[in-house]
Amino acid sequence: MREAYHVELEQLADHLAAMSVQVAEAMERATRALLEVDLSLAEQVISDDAKVDDARAQCEEQAYALLALQAPVATDLRTVLAAIHAAESLERMGDLALHVAKAARRRHPEPVLPEAVRPYFAEMGEIAVKLARQTEQVIKSKDVEAAKTLESDDDQVDDIHRHLFTVLMDREWPHGVAAAVDVTLLGRFYERYADHAVSVAKRMIFVVTGKMPGYGTDEEI
Repeated sequence: MREAYHVELEQLADHLAAMSVQVAEAMERATRALLEVDLSLAEQVISDDAKVDDARAQCEEQAYALLALQAPVATDLRTVLAAIHAAESLERMGDLALHVAKAARRRHPEPVLPEAVRPYFAEMGEIAVKLARQTEQVIKSKDVEAAKTLESDDDQVDDIHRHLFTVLMDREWPHGVAAAVDVTLLGRFYERYADHAVSVAKRMIFVVTGKMPGYGTDEEI
C-alpha cells in the first residue's frame, strides 16, 4: 500500500511538472504573438488555457484524494499541500500568459507595443519562459539549491519592470495614454508570472526542508 501511495505522489509531481511545461509554452507563444503581431499564436494561447485549468483541477483532485484516503504525515503531507499551492500558482501563470495573448488579439492588426519598449518585453518574455522551465526541473528534482537560483532571474524581471516606469514617466513619451496603459499592464503580467514561478520553487524548498523561504529561518510552515 505504501509503495502504491508513493507512486501516486510521484504522479502528482509529474502532473505539476507537465503544468510547468504548459505555462512555459503559453508564455513563449504569447510573447511571440505580442512581438510579431501574430493573431494565430494569440488565439492558440487563448484556446489552450482551458487545458491548464483542467490540469490544475486534476492535480487538486488527486491531492485531496491523497489527503482524504492516505492521511499523510511529515514530508508526504508537505508534498501534498505544496502541490495544491503550486497548482494554483501554475494556473495563475497560465492566466497571465492568457492576458498577454488577449492584449495582442485586442490590438490586432496594430502592434500593442511601441518599438521603443519591445526589447524590454522580449527580454522579460525570455526570462519568464526560462523560469517556468526551471520550475519544471525543480519539481522533478526537488533540488533546493536549484530552487533558490530562480530568485536571481526573478530580480531581473523586477528590474526591467521598474525601468519601464522610468520610460513611461518620461515627458518625451510620444505614444499616448492608451499605449502607456498597455505597457503598464503587460509589464505587470510578466512581473507577476515570474513571481509565481518563484513561489512554486519555494514550495519545493518547503517540501524538502519543512521551512518556507521568506518566512524566517526558524518558523515552521
